[in-house]
Amino acid sequence: MRILDEGEWRAAAAAHEARADELTAGHRARKAARQKHAIEDFLFTYYSTKPGQLRRWYPGAGVGLAPGPDGPAPQGGWRWYSTDADGVVSVDLGQFLAERGETVRFVHRLLEATASRPAFTGCFGLHEWAMVYRQAEHRHPLPLRLGQAGTDAVVESHPIRCSHFDAFRFFTPEAVGLNKLQPARETQVQLEQPGCLHAGMDLYKWAAKLGPLVPGDLLLDCFDLALEARRLDMAASPYDVSSYGEGAVAIETAEGKGEYVERQRELALRTAGLRSRLTGLCSLALESTGSV
Repeated sequence: MRILDEGEWRAAAAAHEARADELTAGHRARKAARQKHAIEDFLFTYYSTKPGQLRRWYPGAGVGLAPGPDGPAPQGGWRWYSTDADGVVSVDLGQFLAERGETVRFVHRLLEATASRPAFTGCFGLHEWAMVYRQAEHRHPLPLRLGQAGTDAVVESHPIRCSHFDAFRFFTPEAVGLNKLQPARETQVQLEQPGCLHAGMDLYKWAAKLGPLVPGDLLLDCFDLALEARRLDMAASPYDVSSYGEGAVAIETAEGKGEYVERQRELALRTAGLRSRLTGLCSLALESTGSV
């Protein structure tokens, strides 16, 4: 176990809180003003982690916090932490696995399976188009760039191959049968692939679910990547996002498809590193407790 002295863990916690505050400042200001942002607020409405939870710093599995002059670190009083005879505070892996073992095993299985596959970059973000196909009312209060008829024409003229269940489940009834894959919750581990923007965004969800196993910097890195993926997701969507200062990635054109794939591949590279770190933490927890 790596031990941080009091100065180190206090500095790490303060830096984490400052970074979290910066990342959530826009959302918190809009919420106070009762304003909404169709792109950025997604990370706080679709995912359940709130700004206050994101701000809480965890040292992560395999790291201990040395006591200071005033005694053990405050994490010693938190859920899933323990304090040893020397006053060092660390995650109680046994307790966490006893309560959340199924979650850890599922996340570990999903992340390993996803990483084992080649990245598919031929979807062009058409899942967002399928969510408004032949529909009079839409999820976001934004106009469609091409209008309804133009949007429907794009869906009908492109193959749809969405592998992510939590995107597919929002397809309109008319679009469901157009998808070459029919993902279900039961087939999630078999179908998710590393080029998928939503699979990348979900690393933030999995990092939050793994709670104290995940060090604060990794959680915020996952949040930051999710935000970038969400921006591309909406820029390539049928919605006109110019009111947010975002340019369109017009995937109905050859140029737009090229831009989408280039940015998708850049995100996939970043995602691969974060996925590997999360997988390693799951392995550490499972192996150290004999819970594999």
